[in-house]
Amino acid sequence: MEHSFSMGRFVITVLPGDGIGPEVTAEALRVLEAVGHRFGHQFEFHEALVGGAAIDATGSPLPPETLDRCRRSDAILLGAVGGPKWDDPAAPVRPEQGLLGLRKAFDLFANLRPVRAFSPLLHATPLKAGIVQGVDILFVRELTGGLYFGPRQEAGPDGEEAYDTMRYTRAEIERVVRLAARLAQGRRKKLTSVDKANVLAASRLWRRVTEAVVRREFPDLALEHILVDAFAMHLIRRPAVFDVVVTENMFGDILTDEAAVLAGSMGMLPSASLGEAPPGLFEPVHGSAPDIAGRDLANPIGAILSGALMLRYGFGLEAEARAIEQAVEAVLEAGYRTQDIADGEARVVGTKEMGEAIAQYIRSEA
Repeated sequence: MEHSFSMGRFVITVLPGDGIGPEVTAEALRVLEAVGHRFGHQFEFHEALVGGAAIDATGSPLPPETLDRCRRSDAILLGAVGGPKWDDPAAPVRPEQGLLGLRKAFDLFANLRPVRAFSPLLHATPLKAGIVQGVDILFVRELTGGLYFGPRQEAGPDGEEAYDTMRYTRAEIERVVRLAARLAQGRRKKLTSVDKANVLAASRLWRRVTEAVVRREFPDLALEHILVDAFAMHLIRRPAVFDVVVTENMFGDILTDEAAVLAGSMGMLPSASLGEAPPGLFEPVHGSAPDIAGRDLANPIGAILSGALMLRYGFGLEAEARAIEQAVEAVLEAGYRTQDIADGEARVVGTKEMGEAIAQYIRSEA
């Protein structure tokens, strides 16, 4: 299809999902509407079902109508999926299958997770402020290969054996490394590749291919290779030295959750899942948090910053993305906090008030 932003408008499929998903997504839309008003853009939102809500309504975590709606969109904004109601890992239909289905349908091979330590939140991390100060890391995680998608066996004939296979091809590695390298060129020109090449054959291939791609196509970058166990230690001891980090699927999954402590809360972290062409999928890193759903307690900043990533990587609107990020920082500087990032001096607010404060800042700067 010809994507609509080439004609001056942006069509976004909104998938609120489960738990706190609808609450945080609503605030992300509020902020995007403020951006549209300030910069003169037309954002057209279409809501659809995914995850547990879709199972309850249709029996499928990714109904055909939702997939069709996404195909006719320029970007997809998702809240969260899952919850105790559907929390049986042996069930044939599970909410998470909706998310995996979206990744597969649009070949979303790269997951971008920026981790930034906002100055007003240095108190919220268990690490010393001096260690966290200045942290601004962009993780690029390969999303459609590796251990999570390789050949597997749930259990042998006697139920005592199971295996998963970490499998990668040169082409899979090349495309995600190439994307990470392009992003590094626009930042500090430093790329860190994380692997386990001293043990895993798949990691040795990863290292060889990464080295070849960067040396051949991106000679201006400083490339370093770090073993995953050493990187996990460095991420806590000296995180500010890293810029763009590229790694395979499982390592990226674990390391980016670890990195959440640098930002002070999982509620602060956005993500973007990208393929070769639109639509990309943009969602906060946190889960559905059913224990606080519907109570106006959730931190909407991860979802709001996911909207900023959508503007930057989905639509190429850098100034608009920066406007959201600046608004988030300004509101934090003004002392607004949701419960997960609160301190003794904070003005503790709910989901809606935090979203409105950020939107109002954007409107006031017009």
